[in-house]
Amino acid sequence: MTYDILRFLHVIGATVLLGTGAGIAFFMVVSHRSGDARLVAHVAGIVVLADTVFTASAVVLQPVTGYLLAREAGWPILQGWVAWSLLLYVLVGAFWLPVVWMQIRMRNLAIAARDAGTPLPAQYYRLYRWWFAFGFPAFGAVLAIVWLMLTRPSL
Repeated sequence: MTYDILRFLHVIGATVLLGTGAGIAFFMVVSHRSGDARLVAHVAGIVVLADTVFTASAVVLQPVTGYLLAREAGWPILQGWVAWSLLLYVLVGAFWLPVVWMQIRMRNLAIAARDAGTPLPAQYYRLYRWWFAFGFPAFGAVLAIVWLMLTRPSL
């Protein structure tokens, strides 16, 4: 019973991480393509809120449920696929934390442009390129973690 509850919570957390990440990326890219400071300011505000409420919650709970699940199942934490998952999780964090800062900064730049009635500044576009580039390794690592969780290969 405990194993099933932990597995359920862990899968929900992984789903939230994957789904929120994909949704945030989609809406940021679509709003960015408009070039409209008003739209970018609005969407980036929602993205920052979603990252704070959903992604951050899942980021905190995933290692907790993962540790308890591994302990309950008898999987060694620092060996095999579990160790690889943890390593990839750290990699995701190394890309996600700067992305959060970039999203906040892009939101603030878009709000300032909206309020001044000016186009998005060059700094916004530089941050966006970095934000976009950081998304690929982070999202790829999350997909790899989900694959490891599902297949539990002997490594």
